[in-house]
This record gives sequence, structure tokens and C-alpha cells, in this order.
Amino acid sequence: MRRAALARGTASTNQVYRVEGPGVPTPRTLTLRPGSGTRRAVNRVIAWLPDRIDRRVRVAAWLSFLAQTIIIATGGAVRLTGSGLGCPTWPMCTADSLVTTPEMGIHGVIEFGNRLMTGVVGIVALLVLLSIWRLRRERRDLWRLAVIVLLGIIAQAVVGGVTVWTGLNPFIVGFHYVASLVLVCVTAAYLVRLDATPGARELAAPRWFATLTHATTAVLAISIVFGVLTTASGPHSGDADAGRTGFNAELLEHVHAWPGYALFALTVVLATAAWRLRLQVARWMVALLAIELVQIAVGLYQARNGLPPLAVGVHMVLAALMAAAMTVVVLKLKRPVATDASADDAPVAASAR
Repeated sequence: MRRAALARGTASTNQVYRVEGPGVPTPRTLTLRPGSGTRRAVNRVIAWLPDRIDRRVRVAAWLSFLAQTIIIATGGAVRLTGSGLGCPTWPMCTADSLVTTPEMGIHGVIEFGNRLMTGVVGIVALLVLLSIWRLRRERRDLWRLAVIVLLGIIAQAVVGGVTVWTGLNPFIVGFHYVASLVLVCVTAAYLVRLDATPGARELAAPRWFATLTHATTAVLAISIVFGVLTTASGPHSGDADAGRTGFNAELLEHVHAWPGYALFALTVVLATAAWRLRLQVARWMVALLAIELVQIAVGLYQARNGLPPLAVGVHMVLAALMAAAMTVVVLKLKRPVATDASADDAPVAASAR
């Protein structure tokens, strides 16, 4: 077949070709537009992305929070069922297989299932990032939080690999849990910021109340750290051959309880004050108090019944929910700075353009 090209413009512009030869009844002209189909597809996707805080943004944010909470539960299941080395290598499950094999048994299924959950969490985090792509300049606060979560997931995957390589070192396993808990807090902060008005902020509570709240947050952090050390020293090591910290687990149980009770007492004081002062944080203080009550009950039950795995797993998830609720409380200590316009008009939604 012979082809005569009629050049128009440069190689980056449209080109017109006349096709001639046997089997072609009449000459015809083909117009080729290099890359135009891809560009149109990308433009359609970008145009579909939200340009305001709509239902898609909110659904993605809630899915991210739920996924981060669920992966704490699945990670706990790995440890509490002795499946920590169900896949003895990383990133492969075995030396010859990326996925679990029948020879690995139920422990391999549980461990590989947790690895799959990491992929789910990563996909959801990417969806969150895409959902605010068109808002990344006007809502830099949301963009930064979304990037932190995505990078944190990548880092967590590497830490998970290190835990396998070190034979479930209890300190690394504990750090792995704490990092997951921090990501739960970041996704909770993202949910709060969705409805926040960007700009300068001021205290929405008395100074003493804010100071006591931050002190309570520190007590919560201490309680979580000692809880992690207690678990790292107890019977649930993730594998029969995994090392322990060498600390006295029974003593650590009591040490862990002390800041737990202090946390509860401080929260009672804050919740009571918040209701009497009619602060915007009052309902979240009550929610935090309720979670703490359940957490104390579960803690007492597991301590008096030989640390049953299910109770320990619930305790781990409740700790993450407590930290998330405390994150919301701290963020709601402030409100947007009042302006002349806002004094006369109704509050403008954070998603308004």
C-alpha cells in the first residue's frame, strides 16, 4: 500500500494522511490527533472530581476512618491468634509465593488477610486524596492531612515488614500499633476539619479548661504507652517463638491502670464543666467518657479472666476510639475568629466557594 502524507504543522499537531492502494476504492483522509483521547479522558476525570465538600468527599473520609480502625482489629487478630509469622517473609508471604499457601494453614490466611487490608486502606487513602484534588489550594489543611495519611500507610507497610524480619520484636510491634492509632487520630481530625471554616481560630473555652484538656490528653497518651508495654510483656506475642520485653507483665497491668483511672476522673471533671458552661465540646466530652467507661469494664474483665484474646482485641480497638474522640475534643476547643461579616450573617459552610 502506498501512503502520501500531506504535512500540516509540526509533529505535535494534527496530521492528515491520504491512503491509496489496492483494495481502497477511493482515496480517503484520516485525521490523527496524538494523545487527544488520553487528554480528554483525564479532563473528564478531573471534571468529575468534587469542587466542594460534597457527599463523595464525606463518604471517602468516613471510609478512611473506618478502614484505619478496622486494620487495628485485623492486626490485633494476627497477634492474638499467634499468626504473626503466618507469612514468614516480607514482602512475599513465603520465599516462593506472594500469597499464602495451603501449607501455611489458618495462620497464613489471617496474616495475609491483614496484609490485604493494608492495600484496602491505601486505596481508600488515595480516594480521599483524589476527592479533594480540586480543593487542594483553598483547603490546604485537608490536603496536608490526606497526604500524611497516605504517606503514613506506606511507612506502616515498611514497619510491618520490619516486624516480620525481626521475628516480631515486641518494641517494633508496639510501635506498629501506636503508629496505626495515630493514623486513626489523623483521619478523625480530617472529619472534623471537613466542616471547619478555614482561617484564623480562637479559643472557644476558658483557658483553664483548654489547659486541663491538654493535660488529660497527655494522661491518655501515658495510659496507651503502658498498655502497649503490658501487652508486649504478656502472653499474646503473636508467635510462640517471639521474644518478650522481659518486664513484669502483672506489675505493668497495675501501672497501666493508674493513668487509666486518672484519665477517667479528669474526663468526668471536664464533661461536667463543659455542660455547665455550655461549651461546644460538651457532647464529645460525654462521648469520650462513655468510651472510657466501656474500656475500663473491658480492662477489668480481661485482667480477671486470664486475658482472653477477644477481650484484648476489643481493648485495643477501644483505645484507638478513645484517642480519636480526644482528637475531636482538642480540635473543638477552638472556633473561627469572628469577623464583622460573620457577626451579621449566618455561618458560611466550609465547602462554600
